[in-house]
Amino acid sequence: MKLTALIEREGDGYVSLCPELDVASQGKTVEEARDNLREALELFFESASAEELKQRLRHEVFITQVEVTVG
Repeated sequence: MKLTALIEREGDGYVSLCPELDVASQGKTVEEARDNLREALELFFESASAEELKQRLRHEVFITQVEVTVG
């Protein structure tokens, strides 16, 4: 299954988030944050009930940019 990983710097490390399931993790590097998120997602799928998965899974998540006027 392919899922989205949003990764952003936070302090001295990185936070990773899967918006489709609202599962997050962190790491010292982008790669570590991504790998830790993958592990967190695998653990989630191992332990989540079918009902929890149905409630949490968002099928359409769009990542895009918007342009705004500032000032």
